Amino acid sequence: MSKKIIKLAFCFSLVLGPVAFAQDGADAEEPTVQKTTLMAMIKQGGWSMYPLGLFSVLMVYFIVQNSLTLREKVLLRPDMMPDFIKLMKDKKVLEAHTLCKENETLFTYVFAAGLERCSASGEIDYGKVKEAIDEASTEEVTQYMKAIDYLSIIGATAPMLGLLGTVSGMIKAFQTIGSKGMGKPQELAGNIGEALVTTATGLIIAIPAMLTYFYFRNNFIKSTATLGRNIGALLDTLESGELPLGFESMGGAGGASKTAAE
Repeated sequence: MSKKIIKLAFCFSLVLGPVAFAQDGADAEEPTVQKTTLMAMIKQGGWSMYPLGLFSVLMVYFIVQNSLTLREKVLLRPDMMPDFIKLMKDKKVLEAHTLCKENETLFTYVFAAGLERCSASGEIDYGKVKEAIDEASTEEVTQYMKAIDYLSIIGATAPMLGLLGTVSGMIKAFQTIGSKGMGKPQELAGNIGEALVTTATGLIIAIPAMLTYFYFRNNFIKSTATLGRNIGALLDTLESGELPLGFESMGGAGGASKTAAE
């Protein structure tokens, strides 16, 4: 009986021993998951993270600036349209020019440039007025587009900086392999991590920069088109003393037409 028990114990040991050993080995070799902080990732990215960090700050700055300055109600001042319509209908050029100077924005600056070509005697050369308006609008549009174009520059340059950091990290990785071989995978992993972090950072900065660039540019183009239409309608009102057909459908013009009619 005792011999049977010994044989069974020996058989169980042969079966369960490798299983237990494998389980212990698995527990011993199970990697521990290390949490990586944002600061650690920035340090891992190497030198290229510094210009990329500057780009990210500039991107946020230009997005906020454009969001505040490129609003249509700030650029075109539709709330002032009724006052300008009444002044143009009454041919009060000097009063309209003073109102423009007191409320400087894209619309008032361009319109004031045209009114400055009007003479005090009442004779108006509309060709010179429109020429002055074209010159002023080109100057102002160029000035406003600078902040929008900076987002495009950031969106195009950030991925290239990230790619340059990637190349730098891969060069370090191959240098590590050439000098130390594959004996220290930690150092090799650090170089490869530098390459991947810089690429991801460049794309993270470039994607919102390009999206906001197209958004602000398209909205600004729409605003400049509306600007030309508003000023053209005001000049027609000044010349004829009547509102142009369809002017009532524009922003603020509904109340303006009533004011002019009164």
